[in-house]
Amino acid sequence: MHKGLKWLAVITTLGMLFVLLGGALVTKTESGMGCGRSWPLCNGQLIPTDITVELVIELAHRVVSGGVGLLVLALSVWSWKAIGYKRETKFLSVLSFFFLLLQGLIGAAAVIWGQSDFVLALHFGISLISFAAILLLTLLIFEVDQKFEASSLVIDKRMRFHMIGVTIYSYMVVYTGALVRHTNSSLVCKDWPLCVNSSPGLPSNMYEWIQMGHRFAAGMIFIWIGYITYIAIKEHKHQKVIYWGWIIAFTLVSLQVISGALVVFTRLNLGIALLHALIISCLFGLLCYFILLASRSKVTNE
Repeated sequence: MHKGLKWLAVITTLGMLFVLLGGALVTKTESGMGCGRSWPLCNGQLIPTDITVELVIELAHRVVSGGVGLLVLALSVWSWKAIGYKRETKFLSVLSFFFLLLQGLIGAAAVIWGQSDFVLALHFGISLISFAAILLLTLLIFEVDQKFEASSLVIDKRMRFHMIGVTIYSYMVVYTGALVRHTNSSLVCKDWPLCVNSSPGLPSNMYEWIQMGHRFAAGMIFIWIGYITYIAIKEHKHQKVIYWGWIIAFTLVSLQVISGALVVFTRLNLGIALLHALIISCLFGLLCYFILLASRSKVTNE
């Protein structure tokens, strides 16, 4: 396998992580209108003159996204030619570039025309799909020179159900988290895990519903992944990729819960908030890898 293709895959994967974190940074710092209602130019200028912090953050995000877009296109074309014989390659190549392009178009539409918070919350999730596709494409590229073959795995129907189910559910959790950011609901509940600052009982307004809905969804995925990890440890010790994969997944979801609590306790510390976005990105990529394994493996009823 070409070393150049491997390097391109790694750089593109890391670049896509920067795009995800850059988007989260734009939202956290409320820099989405840093360049005004102008796109792709900034305040109608190629080189803006009235420099602000918000402008620098928004413009940097646009530049990084554009550069990574070119890398994704190059990776997709090169992968198609080099390992197009692997059944997942062409699908992942198209998926990675399509969703990155879609993310850019939604971002441009939000700047030019404006969009509701519920639509903007899709922005991070769309980028996340592109990141997951690029990550899987990178793993396929490195897999060519390895002896590991996923088709040798035997995964029972119960484990397959959990792999697919928790991945789909994790995307819902991601959306609720993005909705919290875009509706400025992050600190509407200043306590954790309950919303003690409001009156006892159910949340009293939409923002509390959004915040507590996200916490409930995050709690459920923590329990679900914990249960799957228990199954993996108990029944899949002989399959190291499943055994260690779910241990890593449980570690990541635990860190996600902890960082989410710290976001509240530190009153929205920017570094912790970005770490929160990074962890869920890594977790979603890992869960998507499980689906790739499930699609290749042999299925048993046991």
